[in-house]
Amino acid sequence: MNPVPPIDTELILIGAGPGDPELLTVKAWKAIQRADVILYDHLANGALLDLARPGCECICVGKRPYRATITQDEIHELIRQKAAKGGVLIRLKGGDPFIFGRGFEEVLFARALGLRVSYIPGITSMQTAGLSDIPLTHRAFSESIWVVTGTKKDGTLSADLRLALRSKATVVIYMGMKKLAEIAGLYRQEGVAAMPAAIIQNGSRRDQQVAVGTAGELMEMAAANKLSHPAIILIGEVVGLGASGELKSHRTIPLYGESPAAMTV
Repeated sequence: MNPVPPIDTELILIGAGPGDPELLTVKAWKAIQRADVILYDHLANGALLDLARPGCECICVGKRPYRATITQDEIHELIRQKAAKGGVLIRLKGGDPFIFGRGFEEVLFARALGLRVSYIPGITSMQTAGLSDIPLTHRAFSESIWVVTGTKKDGTLSADLRLALRSKATVVIYMGMKKLAEIAGLYRQEGVAAMPAAIIQNGSRRDQQVAVGTAGELMEMAAANKLSHPAIILIGEVVGLGASGELKSHRTIPLYGESPAAMTV
C-alpha cells in the first residue's frame, strides 16, 4: 500500500511565468519562500530557486520539447515520494500550468493521494507579445483570441486551427515550431497566406527573438532568424500594428537584465 501523506502536506502548483523572473507574482514569491521541496521545469527560470529558503530541496523535472526526458508518470512518482515526508511541496512550471502545461493532471494526482492542493497562476507566454508592441486584441482588428496547440497528444496538428483562421480572432499557437510547414500550408489553402504573423522565441528573456512576416512565410521566417523552441506563433492583423512591422527593434519595456538605456526604439 502507498503510505498516507502527513496531514500537513501541501502541494502548491505555481506558474513561473514566461522567463523573466521579475514577472513572478507576489503570491508565488511568498509561496516559494515556504517550500520544503521544489520540483521545477526546464522553462522555469533558475533564478527563482534563489528565493527558496536554505535547506529547500530543488529537483529539476524539466521536459524539453522533442527530446526524451522525464515522463509525466515519473513526475507523479516524485510527488508521491516527497509528499510522504510532509511539508510544503512546490510544483514550479513555466508560463501558466493550466495553459497547455498539464498542470491539472498533477492536481488530480495529488488530490488522489490526499494532499491539500492550491494553484497560483502565472503569466503565459503569449502575453510577452506586448513586449514587442503586438497587442493580442485591438477593437479595430481583433474580436477575440483563439489559443491553439500546434501539436496534439497524438502528434497531429489541431483541427481547431482551421476554424480559428476563418475567424477574426488573433490566433496564438503554442508548441507549433515542428508544424510550421503544415500551418503555413493550411493558411495558403484557406486563401489567407498574407495574414501578418510573428514568431517569438524566449519571450521576455534577454535572448528574446522576434521574426515578423506572413502566415505563408513561417518556415522562411524561422530559418532566416534561426528560431526554434520554445516559441509561440501569433497570426492576425494585430501583428502589423507595432512600429510598422519593425518589431525586432521596437519594444515597450526592457527585457530581464536589460537597462532602459539599452533599448532601441
